[in-house]
Amino acid sequence: MAVTSIKSTYSLDVETVRTLEALARRWNVSKSEVLRRAIRAAAGEESQGVRKKLEALDRWQASLKAQGIDFAAWEQDARAERRASSIKRMSAFDDPS
Repeated sequence: MAVTSIKSTYSLDVETVRTLEALARRWNVSKSEVLRRAIRAAAGEESQGVRKKLEALDRWQASLKAQGIDFAAWEQDARAERRASSIKRMSAFDDPS
């Protein structure tokens, strides 16, 4: 099966190109392969980071539920506070004093 590849041109600083070339020599692969590996590794790290953040959010929400926090009441209170704040701000524009 043929591998589809797309040629692209990028501008890199001298230090990055030297690092790219050194990695290619060390790994005994092409510079393109070094870039592919680096991109895949970075994408994997990013998805791991997102997963860890979501897991932390899940743990935090579970701990709040365990403490008996009523999310529906909290949401209503937050909305009421935002409305009150907006009304105050808008009335400040209406008041010429």
